[in-house]
Amino acid sequence: MNENQRAILKGLAELYPGAGPELHFTNPFETLMATILAAQCTDARVNQVTPALFRDYPDAQAMAKAAPEEIFPYVKSCGFRSKAVNIVNASRMIVEKFGGRVPDTLEELTALPGVGRKTANVVLAFSFGQPAIPVDTHVFRVANRLGLSDALTVEETEKQLMALLPREDWSQAHHWLIYHGRRVCHSQKPDCAGCALRPYCRAAHQEHMINPKADAKKRAQARKSGLAL
Repeated sequence: MNENQRAILKGLAELYPGAGPELHFTNPFETLMATILAAQCTDARVNQVTPALFRDYPDAQAMAKAAPEEIFPYVKSCGFRSKAVNIVNASRMIVEKFGGRVPDTLEELTALPGVGRKTANVVLAFSFGQPAIPVDTHVFRVANRLGLSDALTVEETEKQLMALLPREDWSQAHHWLIYHGRRVCHSQKPDCAGCALRPYCRAAHQEHMINPKADAKKRAQARKSGLAL
């Protein structure tokens, strides 16, 4: 870890001391369902629909008995019909393969319909207390702009952050990066002028660094040419 990275992590911890999940959930089942619904949807919107959903379908057993057509009216404001299909089918698999209990390993979670590494890591970190770094679009964008990672994919970003950060900071760093992405380091118009991390940020000193994937490709090409970006 270099000095800029240390300063960035210290700054994030000071900026967002109370950072935590913005989705509302009380148990592993609710965590899983809410996180599936949050894909390409805001946490605020998910929080509007889950109270009624969890009131009527409070566990995997209840959800497994429903048809996607019954569930879709509850969650349609969160996006695609496939989300209703996924939460029903995931619940059925939980009942059939895991006795109604949400599994607590990455391999088992990612075998569920609609569950990728990010969703699985959210469940592991915030329902089971396991060290994990869920990488969503905010974490991917902000980590690569700041210079905490240098990756083309979310999977590469996750691996690099895991190698960089102490295990005990993995879950909290996820929240720091999301908070910074939502409040300062926006996707299209990052507030670089108002950013407390600007002195240490790689992107702030390189005007082309707006799209993490495009920028990573430029850095890779520069390294092949013997340049440093």
